[in-house]
Amino acid sequence: MPIISAQPYDYEFQASGLALLAIDMQRDYLEPEGYGASLGLDVSACSAIVPTMAALIAAFRDHGLPVIHTRQCHQPDLSDCPPAKLKRGRQELKIGDQGPMGRLLICGEPGSDIIPDLYPTAGEIVIDKPGKGAFYDTGLQDDLQALGATHLIFTGVTTEVCVQSTIREANDRGYECLLIEDATESYYPAFKQATLEMVRSSDALIGWTSTSDKVLAALAEI
Repeated sequence: MPIISAQPYDYEFQASGLALLAIDMQRDYLEPEGYGASLGLDVSACSAIVPTMAALIAAFRDHGLPVIHTRQCHQPDLSDCPPAKLKRGRQELKIGDQGPMGRLLICGEPGSDIIPDLYPTAGEIVIDKPGKGAFYDTGLQDDLQALGATHLIFTGVTTEVCVQSTIREANDRGYECLLIEDATESYYPAFKQATLEMVRSSDALIGWTSTSDKVLAALAEI
């Protein structure tokens, strides 16, 4: 059984049950002309993980292992967006308002799409999710069961919100979860660090953490 050196102890997996999640690598969150930057957020840290994620995605593709992409976005009529969600966050723009790259967090708008450097290939699963967690009101669970997935590798943004929400949902469903430290990021470094510590606390209560080089080394041994 392959082993990835991880915290708090080694992460063991079978290649037949392994899948990679690339969470919310969307233009509005990462590009300097996007919504995040328009709010004054420094998107450079989040965009800095793109080469690392690209290497992981390429390795999974080379080994014929599934890559699953997510996008947080809502239907154009906002029928899947609770009123309470519309009230939260910064109010310069609300969900559905016109942003720098189209309507904010609306499915099909340019800003809600995945950045070109990590764009899904034909046949890869893309989950459009109305919530922060990727299991809520989506077909992700069915997709993972169809793949026979048991072990999930987590990457993407932001560490403390959509990544953490999804890894906790996955843990509750019995998946063995590994969060890649240099392939996830936040606009707030302290939030990322706190999330990493929470995930691997209490002997991997939620999951494990490791780095991309160790994942790539383990894949090379398959």
